[in-house]
Amino acid sequence: MKELTIISGKGGTGKTSVVASFANLANNKVLADADVDAADLHLILAPEIKHKEDFKGGRTARINLETCTECGDCIERCQFNAISPDFVVNNIDCEGCGVCVYFCPVQAIDFPQNICGKWYISETRFGPMVHARLHIAEENSGLLVSLVRNQAKVLAEERGLDTIIVDGPPGIGCPVIASITGTSVILIVTEPTLSGLHDLERVGGLAAFFKITTMACVNKFDLNVEMTDQIEDYCTRHQIEFMGRIPYDTAVTHAMVAGKSIVEFSDGKVSDAVKEIWDKVERILKRLEG
Repeated sequence: MKELTIISGKGGTGKTSVVASFANLANNKVLADADVDAADLHLILAPEIKHKEDFKGGRTARINLETCTECGDCIERCQFNAISPDFVVNNIDCEGCGVCVYFCPVQAIDFPQNICGKWYISETRFGPMVHARLHIAEENSGLLVSLVRNQAKVLAEERGLDTIIVDGPPGIGCPVIASITGTSVILIVTEPTLSGLHDLERVGGLAAFFKITTMACVNKFDLNVEMTDQIEDYCTRHQIEFMGRIPYDTAVTHAMVAGKSIVEFSDGKVSDAVKEIWDKVERILKRLEG
């Protein structure tokens, strides 16, 4: 089974638009939206939810006031000042360390898991999709990313599909690490700016650390051809396979408004560039399989 993860050094580079087009072009695949903090692939693919479950991660202390003897031990031990003088735990301040639970002399503190979000298995016009949504201000996004990827693998095995396409989160933090660990190949989508080159260096370094085959493409390359040349040169010097250049076109925005991938919406220059990039990516996936 092959797993392609598409990432970017920051949000707004066009990563999800590329993923949506790949979803249209690829065969025998499962889609996975691992950008659980700000999922948006569903806006283009309009998934029909078939299965959903709560995502639980982390714990928050709850003091049972009927059992509590108000000895104050929990207040003294809490390093986060999360317990008020009237023995009520502040949900925001509680870090879920469990010290108060462990030391309570009368076992008056419950320690339930938090419901941090939901994950889904859906059907789209391009095939099955696993996605999730983390609740506002909740943590454990890395754990939810891993869950989404694992469920995508289970679904692929159940249906005999040989490719997983993952829309990964931006940046280089824990969710990104969770999205690329063990993946077959990475495609970085960047943009022709100085910050785009910097972000490529950061996320490319992360991929190199995990020794994962890495590719890159530049979106809206014609807005700064000179910077695009610098990015391609950087890729050449750092063993990142350069897949191609996608031109700027307002048709991409019109496609998103219409809820379609650009390769569905238009046969113009952007669609041609994306198709060419997918052909190259597919050849690399087949090469890795062999």
